[in-house]
Amino acid sequence: MELHPRVLAAVRRAQLASFRDVLCVSGPDLQRLTGLCGSDVQQLLTAAASSCRRGGPVPVLLFHRRMETRLGVGCPVLDRLLRGGLPAALSELAGESGAGKTQLALQLCLSVQYPTQYGGLDSGAVYICTEDSFPSRRLLQLIRHQPRLRSDVPPSLINSLQFSDRVYIEHAADLDSLQACLTRRVPLLLARGRVRLLVVDSVAALFRSDFLAADWLARTKGLLALSSTLHHLSLEFTTPVLCINQVMHTCPVYQPGDGCVQRLRRQFGPSNLQRDL
Repeated sequence: MELHPRVLAAVRRAQLASFRDVLCVSGPDLQRLTGLCGSDVQQLLTAAASSCRRGGPVPVLLFHRRMETRLGVGCPVLDRLLRGGLPAALSELAGESGAGKTQLALQLCLSVQYPTQYGGLDSGAVYICTEDSFPSRRLLQLIRHQPRLRSDVPPSLINSLQFSDRVYIEHAADLDSLQACLTRRVPLLLARGRVRLLVVDSVAALFRSDFLAADWLARTKGLLALSSTLHHLSLEFTTPVLCINQVMHTCPVYQPGDGCVQRLRRQFGPSNLQRDL
């Protein structure tokens, strides 16, 4: 790369030996690792990205056409909010446990099998589980209730679709097996036209279990590499990719001087309050 010798020396000191090492680290982390200023880091990232670019830039018009490919959810309210459905891009669905994330993903696995005039893409779906086992019972319940849930579709068409045969299930217990699935088996299904939807449930679970708190650099590299793989699959095959993540509600930490704590102390007594907190 044609960079200032000062930048190249800082990269060598940080032991960043390849373009992948540079691009898999965020800008602030690169500043901490190399000691470079923000403009130097931006120059480094731009040079690395230009060097490993597979092709030219994507024209805005072509990107707009890809965004016009949308997968309908089957719910008129959600489809209006999503401007027609899930776009052919990388999307994230996050929420607390029990919010209905998996239910929505399962419904999308069925919606993608409908013809385009009914909001589908006339293809199947890949569902990758990283935490729990695949909820097959819930999927079968949704299949049985399709005539009621999709009253806009003729019952004869619904009965003719073999929904369960077009949902491909994968289980990934660690990050390596997930990457292997995304780089080998999933592209094969997409290239053959067997699927037009990819669901990963969930992404954050693997990074919570595979990395310790001190492994922030490796965790960041793995997350960026995974997101790059998912984005590439969506872009190359014009396919909606849905990542599910669970957020957890954390209670605020109260200090002894807080007014609400003092009110609780008067109501329940100091010893009980201290034990409960």
